[in-house]
Amino acid sequence: MIRFPIPPMSPIASRNVAVIGAGAAGLIAAHELRQEGHKVVVFERETQVGGTWLYMPDTESDPIGIDPARNVVHSSLYASLRTNLPREVMGYRVFPFVAKKGADRDQRRFPCHSEVLEYLKDFARDFGIYELVRFGIEVNKVELTEEGRWNVKSRRIEGKDQEKLDEVYDAVVVCNGHYTEPRLAEIPGIESWPGRQIHSHNYRHPERFQDQVVVLIGSANSAADISRELSGVAKEVHISSRSMEDGNEGKLAGYDNIWLHPMIKRVHGDGSVAFLDGKVVSADIILHCTGYKYHFPFLETNGIVTVDDNRVGPLYKHIFPPALAPRLSFVGLPWKVVPFPLFELQSKWIAGLLSGRLLLPCPKEMMAEVEDFYASLEAYGLPKRYTHNLADYQFEYDDWLASKCGCPPIEEWRKQMYADTSKRKRSHPETYRDQWQDEHLRLQAEDDFLKYLAKVPQ
Repeated sequence: MIRFPIPPMSPIASRNVAVIGAGAAGLIAAHELRQEGHKVVVFERETQVGGTWLYMPDTESDPIGIDPARNVVHSSLYASLRTNLPREVMGYRVFPFVAKKGADRDQRRFPCHSEVLEYLKDFARDFGIYELVRFGIEVNKVELTEEGRWNVKSRRIEGKDQEKLDEVYDAVVVCNGHYTEPRLAEIPGIESWPGRQIHSHNYRHPERFQDQVVVLIGSANSAADISRELSGVAKEVHISSRSMEDGNEGKLAGYDNIWLHPMIKRVHGDGSVAFLDGKVVSADIILHCTGYKYHFPFLETNGIVTVDDNRVGPLYKHIFPPALAPRLSFVGLPWKVVPFPLFELQSKWIAGLLSGRLLLPCPKEMMAEVEDFYASLEAYGLPKRYTHNLADYQFEYDDWLASKCGCPPIEEWRKQMYADTSKRKRSHPETYRDQWQDEHLRLQAEDDFLKYLAKVPQ
């Protein structure tokens, strides 16, 4: 419990920093922190790097993920998943995501999930990050000490020796991802509905949906991919989403067994599902492709940082709680973004602030800006759960971070390639990964990559 004044950080150059998670955010955070001269320990509960890109065929004992006693599976990948961004856009700026030869490598521009994992492994190996990671260690508690440092309690998950550690760090960077705790749609009557429910977190293969009538809730990338995959085995697929409330409902073009609907109005004990447009279907399964909750069960801040309707706050620039900055930070909360370069810029800023090379506004000024930001969201009628949605201004955010770090803004080819891909995805959802017209942008990217690689010691 925090019941004492939090002293300011001393102006020293190097700090002992705990990074929680060795996924894409944690790996680049560790790199940037070490580049800045900090001593880094990365805590990772799994046995290898990758985070959500580490595919796990097993699913949880509770298919909708609400039972606190369930066997938790941390990855949400389905077996057929391919990236929805070209590799040139996806990669860290410091480590281009170029195609590599090899029988086990996927050289496509939009590769499968295993290729992203191999890329992250390559990064961790080439930049010496493995030596910083403690594998098989779960962080149980992170709590501020009276001296303004962090007490980090952890334990080894497996093995005869259930080793427990109690250590103190100057700062903590939270990089545990947000694709593990499912969010479910609120459906009137669901308590008496006799069918099965599953969250996309526990979807791996379509075979279990053979000859079933499936109602899929959601309209994001996973919903689009999974619904089309299900159409090959299911009897019917009914997609329910808010985006269909503008009169576009009906059969999906090009498919005989996929229908679009507005949101579910109510489900009934006879197995029927009624939609807001008055349509009713008798369904076997409701599949929630409804996103995830931010979840930090280990973090104790005595209410300074909370999660309210999926708003993690108060956070300055989606990273720092003003009262605890820069000793506590979060990497990777924004969504609807190109994630890896954003993680990189967030991490670079955090590292520079911790060393004292860069400076933050005072806590009062940061808090005022956070409150203004929240007020602007409310004025636009956006619910709290959209706080970390950066879809409309992600590159402005990236470029702001870049300016604070003293590095170049996001490459123009990357921005344009992202925009072109988004447009193709909407107009040609089935083929956008394998058909494109942005060869000139790809060549610009490759030219930049060659310039970078020429500077890297071999």
